[in-house]
Amino acid sequence: MASSAYTRLCSEVLFPLHERLKGHASLRIRRELETTQWWPAQRLQELQLARLRNLLQAAQQQVPYYRKLFAEHRFEPATVSSIADLERLPFLTKALIRANLERLRATNAKHLARSNTGGSSGEPLIFFLGKNRVAHDVAAKWRATRWWGVDIGDPEIVVWGSPIELGAQDRLRSLRDKLLRTRLLPAFEMSHEKLDRFVAEICQMRPTMLFGYPSALAHIARHVRTTGQRVDNLGIKVAFVTSERLYEDQRTIIAETFGCRVANGYGGRDGGFIAHECPDGELHITAEDIIVEIVDEQGKRLPEGQSGEIVVTHLATADFPFVRYRTGDVGLVSNRPCTCGRGLAILSDIQGRTTEFVVAENGTIMHGLALIYVLRALPGIASFKIVQESLSRTRVLIVPDAGFAAETRATIEHGLRERLGAQVDIAIDIVSQIPSERSGKFRYVVSHVLA
Repeated sequence: MASSAYTRLCSEVLFPLHERLKGHASLRIRRELETTQWWPAQRLQELQLARLRNLLQAAQQQVPYYRKLFAEHRFEPATVSSIADLERLPFLTKALIRANLERLRATNAKHLARSNTGGSSGEPLIFFLGKNRVAHDVAAKWRATRWWGVDIGDPEIVVWGSPIELGAQDRLRSLRDKLLRTRLLPAFEMSHEKLDRFVAEICQMRPTMLFGYPSALAHIARHVRTTGQRVDNLGIKVAFVTSERLYEDQRTIIAETFGCRVANGYGGRDGGFIAHECPDGELHITAEDIIVEIVDEQGKRLPEGQSGEIVVTHLATADFPFVRYRTGDVGLVSNRPCTCGRGLAILSDIQGRTTEFVVAENGTIMHGLALIYVLRALPGIASFKIVQESLSRTRVLIVPDAGFAAETRATIEHGLRERLGAQVDIAIDIVSQIPSERSGKFRYVVSHVLA
């Protein structure tokens, strides 16, 4: 892969040093992944089985939740001889993680980082990440971008909205991003003026890669077209999108406007970087780190090629195990060979992870996650749905949990008005369950203003 001298300095020296100082073996892991990706499926399954056995044995010895669970089910990790043996264990759900947060931590774990999901499912989730898990996730993404000829140190524009990243832009991180030639643009607010600034920054930087929400990149692309600007001559190689479902119309407008290919990525903070798209158009599972099961509504494992709920076991999570974790998303797995030659199984037909834009009273367009983040970490909320009925009225459906109080309601009203406008009517409805759409799918932010 041809690259500039500065990119090689970042990829081979600066970033590995950064990762080593954080206790992450990301460079070694990425190099291993770039070897194992060419292994045949059978050899990859043997690697999975060995790593699965190690994970389950560590969980039995060090994790109180799993020690008790294995005893109750008379499950002995040392006897695991097939991936199918996982079916003898119950699923891990968000509710179980919330109820057993401390008991899911390994007793010998050190330096765990507290993390949480983006909340686009309407169900905020807090959990912990160990250094090994983080290093494997970094390596998985790094390998995937290199499939497209993009390396650490190549100029990159990131259009993102998570306060985990946006709130962490201290001087040290800003210096790191500057050295690695990464620029972060906040996806929350999409006013005409900010879109003009975003486009100007993209043109000025001439990035090798765009990375962000498909809805946000598509929105910027539509603005470029509306304003008659041109960004298809900047030398962008790929737009990597993740965190939401990628629709074909989004793929088309991003590709045509920026003059680049679009690569889809599937995963999250909880389940890890599960799959990435290769240049031949297939979404490859990170099989060295993650086992994917597809199950039906009753939780029964489905054969290859049948669509069902995606369940993942992350093999680098001994400090806080994710074993048979229900994602709530739908997809199917295929072991058919990809023309790229990689032995990694293929994940396709993914449904879920859809987030909408909303419009403030003054006309500012912002990412729906801007509203989700108001609610996701509040106590007493089991799940929620936000419906923007008009510019002047937004309704919030809440399934309450223990701890919901008048103060919670006031916090929600204040937070939403801060984003949507001081005069917007915020109606909060307490309900026993959140209804689905007519299609049967769930959408947690809906704007009738943009419909």
